Amino acid sequence: MKSNFPEKKRPLILVTDDDPVMRKMICHRMKQDGYRIIEASNGQECLDAYQLESPDMILLDAMMPVMDGFTCCQLLSKMIRSEHSRRKSDSLHDDSPLSQTDQILASIERTPILMVTGLDDTESVDYAFEMGATDFIRKPIHWAVLRQRVRRLIQQSNLYQQLEIANAELKRMAILDGLTQLANRRYFDEYLDQQWKIMEEKQLPLALILCDIDFFKFYNDTYGHQDGDSCLIQVAKALTDEVKRLGDLVARYGGEEMAIILPDTNGEGAFFLAQKIRERINSLQVEHSASPINQYLTLSLGVASVIPSPVDSPQNLIKFADSALYLAKQNGRNRSILYTVD
Repeated sequence: MKSNFPEKKRPLILVTDDDPVMRKMICHRMKQDGYRIIEASNGQECLDAYQLESPDMILLDAMMPVMDGFTCCQLLSKMIRSEHSRRKSDSLHDDSPLSQTDQILASIERTPILMVTGLDDTESVDYAFEMGATDFIRKPIHWAVLRQRVRRLIQQSNLYQQLEIANAELKRMAILDGLTQLANRRYFDEYLDQQWKIMEEKQLPLALILCDIDFFKFYNDTYGHQDGDSCLIQVAKALTDEVKRLGDLVARYGGEEMAIILPDTNGEGAFFLAQKIRERINSLQVEHSASPINQYLTLSLGVASVIPSPVDSPQNLIKFADSALYLAKQNGRNRSILYTVD
């Protein structure tokens, strides 16, 4: 039978049965339907093949020597859940909202397990599901039923993945600024609160940089809002290129203001980064003929860092950084100011 799947997307099925005749028959039927096949003759081989090949589905005989199918199914289920959790953790490790679709795809793992059993008692069927089986089929195998079960389980797995991707993308969109693709203000507030609590517990400094594009209203008035949007995108990219540490967050704070949250960073470290960012923007040489201070686009930056405490709040950190930003503007713009307590 001709495969209905593109060559690179043909589902991979792991067929596990200690009976070589039965195993070959199942493999032959599955190949006829266009699936790619790998084989295992016992439970341990099945576990090894799963780890090595990451199949899209597993056909598993219940009664086998060395390791029976029920035990193998239980261990497979644990491995699948563990791999799912690990990949999800890796893809979102930096708490960043900017994870791409391929990372989301990597975080999804729902491999269906179809148990094939000669046992027909209710207890065995219940036990198969208890061990993690997705479905079961009894021997002697009715081949038309097997084909439909396999097709249905793979379709369900694919639909589940598509739903997970769609949900993850919706969540990502909810915390991103649509223009710059930076974190939005909502996520900024959530992340700042989160990092405040973490740094308070660890008694480590938390820094914040507020950035403001100098005379951006003049820029919009001169070049138009479309060029203004392009300018914001350029600045956002420059910031994300400079802010490279895992756990740091760049956000659009509002209008032409952007913010950078820097966990475990003292004032000097944050100020050094602010200077690098300012120099990076200067090096872009984005024309700004309407600016009273420079022919090119410039940034003013306010920097603050505190060690969070129960008697303080994230709002004070924002207030300190905002005060420093105000001073940067008052002192001529195109500069960074580190907030210091009198």
